[in-house]
Amino acid sequence: MPSKRYKKATEVVDGHKPYPLKGAVEILAKFPKAKFNETVDMAFRLGVDPKQSDQMVRGTVPLPHGSGKVVRVLVFAKGGPAAEAAKAAGAEYVGFEDMIKKCQDGWTDFDVAVATPEAMGEVRKLGKVLGPRGLMPNPKTGTVTDDTAKAVKEVKAGRVEFKIDKAGNIHVPVGKASFTPIQLEENARSVIEAVVKARPHSVKGTYIHSCTISATMSPPVRVDVREYIVH
Repeated sequence: MPSKRYKKATEVVDGHKPYPLKGAVEILAKFPKAKFNETVDMAFRLGVDPKQSDQMVRGTVPLPHGSGKVVRVLVFAKGGPAAEAAKAAGAEYVGFEDMIKKCQDGWTDFDVAVATPEAMGEVRKLGKVLGPRGLMPNPKTGTVTDDTAKAVKEVKAGRVEFKIDKAGNIHVPVGKASFTPIQLEENARSVIEAVVKARPHSVKGTYIHSCTISATMSPPVRVDVREYIVH
């Protein structure tokens, strides 16, 4: 049963109408606020077949104003400069055998994992633990690298990852309800542009069927993304 706050929010928006991004963010700002700092997400329904390997949509995008989230980072590194650099950059957890053992025991109390190429031989064995949670380091997202300091800083500064799910959808956080409309708009624009750029060459026809922006407890607002698509 929708709450009174949710019902009140639906009166502000036309659920069938796509709004320009700026207008969509302004409507979102008018919704009644929850008692906590809600996360603002964008959702895309894509015209791709996730079962086809050449139609995988995945990438990362730095948010100009950060995600508003405190990101806990684990770095797998076999000691030496890479481990020290990761610690200096602010990684909460740095280690190798000890961290692998901890994860094997089911520990996943972190948000992003980074690994050096050298460490990946052993880290790959954590696939069953990290894979389903989207925590496995991956070269495509910049989380398998010798430059651990750069990876840690980028993640903590607000670089977010996006990846298509089995239903052909993408969900990406773009900030918090406490952000100004301009901050949310600029973050959201960066995400839209990144998803558009990630279009697989093998995809024919309509790529983005729909795009919405919403807060944790709010109804979605449809966003018109046609201006971002190059024909």
